[in-house]
Amino acid sequence: MQNNTIGSLIWLRLMRFTNQSNQMSNTFLKRFGLTTAQFDALMQIRAYQPLTQMELAEKVTVTQGGISRMLERLEKEGYIVRKQDWKTKTISLSEKGEAVLELAMPEQLAFQSSFFEEVLSKEEQQTLYTLMTRVHKHSGTKEVPPE
Repeated sequence: MQNNTIGSLIWLRLMRFTNQSNQMSNTFLKRFGLTTAQFDALMQIRAYQPLTQMELAEKVTVTQGGISRMLERLEKEGYIVRKQDWKTKTISLSEKGEAVLELAMPEQLAFQSSFFEEVLSKEEQQTLYTLMTRVHKHSGTKEVPPE
């Protein structure tokens, strides 16, 4: 790895951490009958309901095709309700969806927070948050270099 820059090493660490964290979260969330992607979708629906499938797809890390299949499963499980308002179909949480989030959210947030709280001081966590926020904001303005 002699040719790697510090930037590429940071990126690789972030990718590995994200993958490992998502795998562990999928295992953790099984106790609630959810995957990490479903939990994220339910959280976004709760925050922005009612919203369209297109609006939801912009907020989660699932492809348009994947979001359709996920929403079908969430509706079949009774976690969401889809309503047709003239030309627009909106998505909202059902009572069952609210109930599962009430149980899962505090435990999932505590589990995810533990990754940082167990190894970083409060000051280090704040520094990491500040730095990651800056990198994330910059990534929103970044363009892919031309071929």
